[in-house]
Amino acid sequence: MINRVYSPSSERYASGMKYRRCGKSGILLPEVSLGMWHNFGDVDDFANSMRMVHFAFDHGITHFDLANNYGPSFGSAEETFGTIMQKSLRPYRDELFISTKAGHDMWEGPYGTWGSRKHLMSSLDQSLKRMQLDYVDIFYSHRFDPHTPLEETLQTLVDIVRQGKALYVGISKYPKEAAEFAYKYLEERNVHCLLYQGRYNLFNREPQQEGILDQAYENGTGFIAFSPLAQGLLTNRYLKGIPEDSRIARGGFLKREQLTEEVLRRITALNAIASDRGQTLAEMALAWLLKDDQVSSVIIGASSVEQMKDNLKGLENTVFTAEELDRIEKALR
Repeated sequence: MINRVYSPSSERYASGMKYRRCGKSGILLPEVSLGMWHNFGDVDDFANSMRMVHFAFDHGITHFDLANNYGPSFGSAEETFGTIMQKSLRPYRDELFISTKAGHDMWEGPYGTWGSRKHLMSSLDQSLKRMQLDYVDIFYSHRFDPHTPLEETLQTLVDIVRQGKALYVGISKYPKEAAEFAYKYLEERNVHCLLYQGRYNLFNREPQQEGILDQAYENGTGFIAFSPLAQGLLTNRYLKGIPEDSRIARGGFLKREQLTEEVLRRITALNAIASDRGQTLAEMALAWLLKDDQVSSVIIGASSVEQMKDNLKGLENTVFTAEELDRIEKALR
């Protein structure tokens, strides 16, 4: 069988995807971005990974979110993406917004993790080689390092932009005080912090409760949410037990003990609200994140095109009545 040369849909920007201004910047992000934390590693089927990337681009998803250690194995998601770039997406590089990160465990030894200049510089150089890119659109400090002077981490981000290896920089999962320092430090050196990436979903409200959302908005920094479906808990997959092919059954970050009777009660109640809205639970969970303009984009993970289709349906109705919002809050108590 001959593989056909990929030609993206001519309707990709008329498919219903909306784009949001990313803080005070010239960047518009799709409301849904594709994350490659899982399902794009060397243990996964490459053809399926490529189908998902092509489907995403065909439907207006221009932002692809990676990190140095995404896989498994570490680095293999970037290698997969680099191969897809070479095979099909290279002509469309200027339409894409590609991110990567460094700061979590990547290689052995004292320089293979955290936020030192040594780690960040070396990691980005490795990432660019794996993805076969000259630059990324945004490079993140993946987590706050309590041991390295924050000035060292931030100055490295400044220098990365000035070297042309990234067009923009961002921070991920930083506590509020460290984020405030980062915003100020970067701004004083004429390198605006484009994005704050944080875990945010119906079950995890920390960015809202801790003031991270408001802080980013006031600073002119966009906020991009990851884990919008709480690693699959905010779907209808577990309403009747644990499927054999689910994340819980396979093991990993989502554990069986997390699916308590109380969590299942909340999932069931939320599913009923979603059904009344004419949505699946996954669709409603994504729509809830996009109900106001403090969220620039939502990063989805998917294992199939069918899952992506379901997720994108959530964009069709992101408006909630006061009664619906009240029902959601009561369901989560």
